[in-house]
Amino acid sequence: MTRSETSAPRAGKTPWLRNLALTAQTVREHIVDDPVLLALQVSRRLPAAASRPLASGFIASGRLGADVLEAIGHEMRGDRSAAWRALERPRRGASARTVPYRADAALGLADEARAEALLEKVDPAERRAAWFAAASRVAAYRGDLEGAAAMAAQHPRNRSLAKRAAGELSGFTGHGPRPSGLGPIDPVAGRVLHILTNSLPHTSSGYAQRSHSILRSLQRAGLEVSAVTRPGYPVQVGVPWAAALDTVETVNYARLLPFRMDQGLQDRLGQHAELLEDHVRRHRPSLLHTTTHFTNGLVTRAVAEATGIPWVYEVRGQLADTWAATRGEDARSSQRYREFVAREAEVARSADRVVTLGEGMRSALVAAGVDPERIIICPNAVGDQFLQEPPARDEARAALGLEAGHTIIGTVSSIVDYEGLDLLVRATAALAPRHPGLRLRIAGDGVSLPGLKVLARELGIEDRCDFPGRVPRAEALMNHAALDVFVVPRKDLSVTRTVTPMKSVEASAVGRPVVASDLPALAELVQDGVTGVLFRPEDLDSLTAALQGLLEDPGHALHLGQAGRRWALQTRTWSGNAERYLTMYRGLGVAPA
Repeated sequence: MTRSETSAPRAGKTPWLRNLALTAQTVREHIVDDPVLLALQVSRRLPAAASRPLASGFIASGRLGADVLEAIGHEMRGDRSAAWRALERPRRGASARTVPYRADAALGLADEARAEALLEKVDPAERRAAWFAAASRVAAYRGDLEGAAAMAAQHPRNRSLAKRAAGELSGFTGHGPRPSGLGPIDPVAGRVLHILTNSLPHTSSGYAQRSHSILRSLQRAGLEVSAVTRPGYPVQVGVPWAAALDTVETVNYARLLPFRMDQGLQDRLGQHAELLEDHVRRHRPSLLHTTTHFTNGLVTRAVAEATGIPWVYEVRGQLADTWAATRGEDARSSQRYREFVAREAEVARSADRVVTLGEGMRSALVAAGVDPERIIICPNAVGDQFLQEPPARDEARAALGLEAGHTIIGTVSSIVDYEGLDLLVRATAALAPRHPGLRLRIAGDGVSLPGLKVLARELGIEDRCDFPGRVPRAEALMNHAALDVFVVPRKDLSVTRTVTPMKSVEASAVGRPVVASDLPALAELVQDGVTGVLFRPEDLDSLTAALQGLLEDPGHALHLGQAGRRWALQTRTWSGNAERYLTMYRGLGVAPA
């Protein structure tokens, strides 16, 4: 896929009144319900040129008593210890009214225990609306859906938050939307509609890229395919100019943009079903194909039952485990986690067919009661640009403005805690004395990026590290090809043991050896000693030794990379996946017209 193919989509008309109404509602909900979290999220998405002076301003405001702003400023710089000192510093004259905002900031720093401790310091007689709102958010963070709803309902000023918390509870524990009873449609042969959470051109995540690659491959195979995204997207993620229809290459992405989003998850599921059914009755597909998580499945199932057409559920991740991975082991015993897992299993069992990415995920589905005969595996694959002869390492480095003489290890990744990238920074520091020309390049963005920069500075290797931030999708191939060794140091968690990522497949496709944690999901993608090297997860010595072996034997590293490219071209292409999808669709009575 070339840059021109993804950066110049065609857009239809923009429904400005609807978009402005949705934007106002979204901003109002965030400001009223959780202004501190909104400030943290916005600050993390700012470019460095804007975030640095803003962080300095926030830190300076601490001298005027603005502890929360000071904490946000330190967090923007990646100095979480300083952020905590700001939040917990005793202030003369500080009132109980400021505590909920400190607690919200503590929650934004991913420590609900400290947030709760701050809240407990407030005398019950002094607890106002802001206190109960913060307590509701702490309960929600922990996965206590009932507790979150109960706390929000304690004060009448929190009625909007209470309605959303109650809707979240009923959405996880209640019934999904009901079929409309309007009767079946007369479908058009060979027409398939994909129901997505997000998409190109407004989101360039692995999810969006996989969706687009699937749709393009199915078009080439002769099917008439299109997609529709969730209600409110992309306006709710900061694109108020969004059109009602985007066309990327030859794929149409329709948007469901009401004037107002219903309140609470349960009501929004009903609204989604109504909007989707209206689209389906006008579009008349022969099959509906949706993806995780279960909310998409509940809505798609209801519309499929109402219109009399089959539906497919594609499980792309274990999203309950992804949620729990950011909160620790206690989260796995929470109400939200239990209900999340139960709803995912129930939705998957009810689908006409289930698609997933690898053997580990397939085994998890079978264990959840899904009929193994209805499951097919369509793994993550590489697009057309990765199938062509990859650029030489020095050519890629020249294109990215990198020096040619160094040995560069690194990754292209979302920078979140479970990726384990702090271990890679530490391994680089351990190898640095023996390898003066060693450099580390971590391309991507995420909440853990500021902390990685601080860690590199503390370890004395800041000058050896390159953190270019989020890179355009069109430059992904160059960022892979510029490396000598690609590293996937994921932590050993339930989600990382099961879910197979796309990034290592792309690295193999460009001929780079992959060093990865020895987890079941990654062992599906990296054959130890053949296409890469597996090391003990979360073990610094094991990772350092794996990298040391490749750095000392570049000929072996080259051999592993070449074998990885052969494997990717033979087993991980979208044309191969298209055949699997077509076989599945034919089994449901859907074939190219």
